[in-house]
Amino acid sequence: MKFGPIPIEAAEGAVLAHATTAGEKRFRKAHRLSAEDVSILKRAGISQVVAAVLAPDDLGEDAAAQRVAQSMTFGGIEAKPAATGRVNLHARAAGIFTVNAAVIDAINAVDPAITIATLAQHAPVEKGQMVATVKIIPFAVSSVLVDAVMKICSGVEIFAVNAYRPVRVGVIQTVLPGTKPGVLDKTLRVTEARLARSGGRLTAERRTPHEIGPVAEAAIALARDNDMVIIFGASAMSDFADVVPAAIGRAGGTVIRAGMPVDPGNLLVLGTLGGKRVIGAPGCARSPKENGFDWVLDRLISGLDVTARDIAGMGVGGLLMEIPTRPQPREPLPAKNRLKVGIVLLAAGQSSRMGGPNKLMALFDGQPLVRRTTKRALASKASDTIVVTGHQRERVRAALSGLDVTFADNPDFADGLSTSLKAGIAYLPQDVAGAMIVLGDMPGVAPGDLDRLIDAFRAAGGNSVVRASHEGKRGNPVLLPRSLFAAVAHLEGDTGARHLVEAEGLDVIDVEIGEGASVDVDTREALEGAGGVLQD
Repeated sequence: MKFGPIPIEAAEGAVLAHATTAGEKRFRKAHRLSAEDVSILKRAGISQVVAAVLAPDDLGEDAAAQRVAQSMTFGGIEAKPAATGRVNLHARAAGIFTVNAAVIDAINAVDPAITIATLAQHAPVEKGQMVATVKIIPFAVSSVLVDAVMKICSGVEIFAVNAYRPVRVGVIQTVLPGTKPGVLDKTLRVTEARLARSGGRLTAERRTPHEIGPVAEAAIALARDNDMVIIFGASAMSDFADVVPAAIGRAGGTVIRAGMPVDPGNLLVLGTLGGKRVIGAPGCARSPKENGFDWVLDRLISGLDVTARDIAGMGVGGLLMEIPTRPQPREPLPAKNRLKVGIVLLAAGQSSRMGGPNKLMALFDGQPLVRRTTKRALASKASDTIVVTGHQRERVRAALSGLDVTFADNPDFADGLSTSLKAGIAYLPQDVAGAMIVLGDMPGVAPGDLDRLIDAFRAAGGNSVVRASHEGKRGNPVLLPRSLFAAVAHLEGDTGARHLVEAEGLDVIDVEIGEGASVDVDTREALEGAGGVLQD
């Protein structure tokens, strides 16, 4: 494949590197030029284009991505049709993702033109979630390289989603003087919620003294009728011969591992009894927050084995979070109000439903709507404001003259909302914990509304999606945690933040901000009803 400037006379069959406009005609990036297209470009006075010219043995980006994906063997996963050189692969059911890292590394070492990215080993996934993507970087790639990748893929399962199974679980809770019944009741509710994601259920509970004999007897009884037994000790394990591991041995079982390099979760015990798994849960498993217990439980209910060596290998990435209630925390927690939030203000659209005028230039209280929206963003607690421009970019920039914002130009704005999201996210500083996506055409959103979203985001530790709502209905703006920034890069077409919220499975916090969350001005009637005056 050859890439670079090409005289328009030689451009038939070439693939455009950039979106190109010829009069009223717009050719999208990656469009293959026909003879008629070349004529239109000539008439518009275009003498050359930047494009890719394919060699006889080259495969176009979509064909190459499709062939690579079709050569793969995987389980519990569905491959979507190729588009823009990419094939996305999604989970057919909720479960645990496993991947042959050596094969992925071998494929990615063939040539930078062919890439495969996946979720992390043993990542929990929801049904429909994207777990991997095949991406061809240039517009075309040699069939020789594709054949080399296909050979690596042959005869080996590359990755899989191991679906959760509905297991039956018996629970033992030991009791010491002073143990509060409310704590035990809450533990049951939290455990039932953990099992619910797999369709499993808690069938029975035994409450015993915190002694080896009674725990052993209860474990034997529950193991007969259940797939798994979970033991919550009233006192944390302090020695490998303590009550929980000793009771597993007394019952005739085997302790596979006591202690794990995951924090919270250090004091987990894993064993077997009568062919059933027994987990001595660490104290943190009484909380719904992620801890080492989740890692072991999720693998077991998805049908994966967990060995002592597996647990020993969990240390890298096993430092999950600090526990502030410890008498001596590892490190002081950073103040939540230090979490930085940047605003990505979308102002690149063409206002197509207005029939001509740019709605962002409509006057509200004597100033352009885009300036009013931007000034409100700057008046909020956000640390940075990125304004994404595209359609009439110079006019929008002029309307924002003098304001302390960063401009992110999106030359591909006509290709859909996703291009503006990518452009804006890319300009955010590395130290921001979240990005609030603010639409430029929402005149009813005030600085205080933005601050309420930021406060909720900080209160949740910066790990949740925060969404404006009105009377229980979702709206805008939407605040995305940094963990979703990488997913933004994979969006295509007219896909926005709502897709990520629905697909990525993160906690969502809805914040009522009133009618402003649902009032935009896509039409003349809506704009004038909101008090705006259209300008030519």
